[in-house]
Amino acid sequence: MATLADTHPTLLDLARRTDPDGNIADIVEILNQTNEVLDDMVWMEGNLTTGHRTTIRTGLPTPTWRKMYGGVQPTKSRTAQITDNCGMLEAYAEVDKALADLNGNTAAWRLSEESPHIEGMSEEVAQTIFYGNEGTEPEAFTGLAPRYNDLAAANADNIIDAGGTGTDNASIWLCVWGPNSGFGMTPKGSKAGLQMEDKGQVTIENVDGAGGRMEAYRSHYRWDAGLCVRDWRYFVRIANIDRSALTTDASSGAHLPNLLFQAYERLPNTNGRVCWYMDRAVKTKLGQQDAALVKQSTLTHENTGGRVVTSWLGIPIRRSDVLSPDEARVV
Repeated sequence: MATLADTHPTLLDLARRTDPDGNIADIVEILNQTNEVLDDMVWMEGNLTTGHRTTIRTGLPTPTWRKMYGGVQPTKSRTAQITDNCGMLEAYAEVDKALADLNGNTAAWRLSEESPHIEGMSEEVAQTIFYGNEGTEPEAFTGLAPRYNDLAAANADNIIDAGGTGTDNASIWLCVWGPNSGFGMTPKGSKAGLQMEDKGQVTIENVDGAGGRMEAYRSHYRWDAGLCVRDWRYFVRIANIDRSALTTDASSGAHLPNLLFQAYERLPNTNGRVCWYMDRAVKTKLGQQDAALVKQSTLTHENTGGRVVTSWLGIPIRRSDVLSPDEARVV
């Protein structure tokens, strides 16, 4: 039977399909190793040139208990349309031609030297997936945190308050990636993932600030990306985890295993690619609390694709260091 991994592509899947020479696939593998959320997300093409428009059902028809010879009024459901936008992230990388040619393998040397640019774009997209806000940065796209940031909102059932009141709060995210829940998107008709164009040899003017010139190799990187949340019920935020109050035995501060179980119970189902996301410090405390609270830890460890993956309730825990160490309290 086909699984979600078989039928819905990751960034690496899309890159391998669109760039048969393998260069971009190599780059995307670097991205995935750096930010695991990019490895998990389902990516799809939007239905708009600037993003994706989704029609969601906001109300169900109301049936009628009918008595003999009584009438039934026709009813209908209610729907609303939501548009999620994409952002356009770009960077240029330039290296001295003479230095690159000294290596003897110019292409490989350039990729190694340009990896910080790739890393920077990777971290920026991953951070925007969680914290992007078109209200404060219109050029970007809106991530998860601004959508799950109000304990009185319609989606407040999927925001769990861990009780922290300080300014060093953390969040844990439970996400179900899929075409009917939420996915990363690219604009209609565009290429998926990070695109690299080798501009070749160029002359850089005023390279030394004194009118000097330099021959260089230039690469242009571009990534058109967005986030579509089609059904808010498939994403859960455990907010207000006071970092400074966390203890190894959960005697004070947030009781992480209990909070994770609450989050899991909020999901309608797990039909998709399901993952937990937390930073290194919170992941460490979860492991310590879980070991201290139960005789046999509920955390499991498996070697998948050459790396050890930790799971809780069978759901992989992904470390994401782009998650902020000092979130404001969600109220």
